[in-house]
Amino acid sequence: MSNKSIIVIGAGYAGVHAAKKLAKKFKKDTSVTITLIDQHSYHTMMTELHEVAAHRVEPEAIKFDLRKLFKHSKVNLVTDHVTQVDHEKKTVTTERGTYAYDYLILGMGGEPNDFGTPGVREHGFTLMSWEDAVKLREHIEQIVRKAATEHDAEKRRAMLNFAICGSGFTGVEMIGELIEWKARLAKINKLDEKDISLYLVEAVPTILNMLDRKDAGKAEKYMRKKGVQILTSSPIVDVKADRIILKSGEEVPTHTLIWTAGVKANTQASSFGMKSARAGRLTVNKYMEAEGFDHVYVVGDLAYFEDGGKPTPQIVEAAEQTAGTAVKNIIADINGGEKAAFKGNYHGVMVSIGARYGVAHLGSLHLSGFFANFMKHMVNLYYFFGIRSAHYMFHYIMHEFFQTKDKRNIFRNLSTRYGNVLWSLPLRVFVGGFWLVEAFAKLWGESTWNKATSSWSNVHLLFNGLGKDSWLTGSAVKMPFEWLQTATTGASQAAGSGAGDTATQWATPIFSKMPFWFEWIMKLMLPNADMAIFMQRTMVFVELAIGLAILAGLFTWISSGASAGFLVVFTLSAMLGWDKLWALPASIALMNGSGRSVGLDYWVVPFLQKTLSRWWYGKEQAIYNDAEENSSPALTRASENKNLNQ
Repeated sequence: MSNKSIIVIGAGYAGVHAAKKLAKKFKKDTSVTITLIDQHSYHTMMTELHEVAAHRVEPEAIKFDLRKLFKHSKVNLVTDHVTQVDHEKKTVTTERGTYAYDYLILGMGGEPNDFGTPGVREHGFTLMSWEDAVKLREHIEQIVRKAATEHDAEKRRAMLNFAICGSGFTGVEMIGELIEWKARLAKINKLDEKDISLYLVEAVPTILNMLDRKDAGKAEKYMRKKGVQILTSSPIVDVKADRIILKSGEEVPTHTLIWTAGVKANTQASSFGMKSARAGRLTVNKYMEAEGFDHVYVVGDLAYFEDGGKPTPQIVEAAEQTAGTAVKNIIADINGGEKAAFKGNYHGVMVSIGARYGVAHLGSLHLSGFFANFMKHMVNLYYFFGIRSAHYMFHYIMHEFFQTKDKRNIFRNLSTRYGNVLWSLPLRVFVGGFWLVEAFAKLWGESTWNKATSSWSNVHLLFNGLGKDSWLTGSAVKMPFEWLQTATTGASQAAGSGAGDTATQWATPIFSKMPFWFEWIMKLMLPNADMAIFMQRTMVFVELAIGLAILAGLFTWISSGASAGFLVVFTLSAMLGWDKLWALPASIALMNGSGRSVGLDYWVVPFLQKTLSRWWYGKEQAIYNDAEENSSPALTRASENKNLNQ
């Protein structure tokens, strides 16, 4: 098989999905090279742009470095701007190089469509990129801050009016975030929250037209209840610096118009000499091949294909499914298989109106409120499975559930970790001390430890060596399990020390006997006395390690989790008394970053995160040029073609 070069242009949802699937399929095939070209070194989670724009999450929360997505794959990354696609020579030219291809996937996505409305480009804000979101967020914070010191009432009102044009997903989700953000904006600028007004402007008579009317009605009712002024049948005909003008002649004073009214194909694609359809989208056949071009595929928002009489929707599911079809057909062409036609299979639509309310239509299921937003989070988490990034899945969970402010997540402030963990220090010392005492009692033996700690004058006994009932030197099984006691001598002494033994001597066990299913597990783990004695000796060092780690605040999440886990095991083993149950919830409480305050985790965890990230993913860069660094066949062949032409 001759060498094949596949080039993917665009690191959006479709491009990343295509590159991931191709890399997996041709992982061990050295004859196939895959190159992903994008003008940015990162992939943007565009469905969450509104969260950045309205300061629910920080900008880095939706910015996924391409190296971290593709480090351990054969995908070559190139950070550059594509200037030309030559279909005859089969080359892609960027500002800094030329790349030959056998198969080309175009997935540059879309851009805002202002429909030629005067003033939108000069005075409006769009929300189609990470840069757009950051720019809008900075503007909103600045204009509210400026309005707080403005004495002219009319001018001040215009500054505090925010208008969103378009009632699709982006527009409604953006206004939902503003509903929740305006309280914070008002507070930090010493304003009355009622001074901030929100307008949702729609050209047609209804809003959220991708939803069932009943679901859309719920969303509209919620927004109106929160004070949003919804203007339907109100096309915007002109945008000025301080107001928008509607077709009716009505004017809405505002310094902030957020334009979300339409999407068109990336204008870059118009220079590729390919047939286009509505909004500049490139027409494709049922295999996602560009009309009139072999081995050139168009995916995502850029592709125009009528599926069931309607063009493929510009949503994430459609982007991934069009990319999947293109990948299947490239694989079929290379391996000699049969091509597959595209067939959209969409599971539903959902829209969040802030962090705490949303509506969703999933198949026959209609959801609203908490459950709708919960499902949206589940869909987002599933997305991370698709791009195979546990790293960004973890960070998504942290950003969305544990690092929000002002109750801006579905659990309000119940799950947020913003708080002073210094106050958990006494609890950490107490739990760490608990495990050290348990370990020392086993290490020296219960009798020696109790006598040595009964008074200061007896402490010297600890320096006389280990006692006869030490778990390290003793040969008797200390655990009160019947199948072990009958099999060993000294089994009647099965009330040793520690979490289990002390419980049976000094407190009533929580469970009088083990549940049958847990007993079955323990019999598998401890089938005989030799294994039991080995585990007893190991437990001394495990408990010692847990105690020292918690006390020092080192790997506190792991050590506290281990603490909770062992206490659950002791409880189910009928070895833990009520007097020590407190350590279980205490251990769980310490998992909330307690080692970051007066603990080694303050230094160790950030160091390990940085070091391991560098080792596993490599150093993040603003510009990637793997094709050049790896002497990619695509680049080499393109250079050869260039020399021959000269």
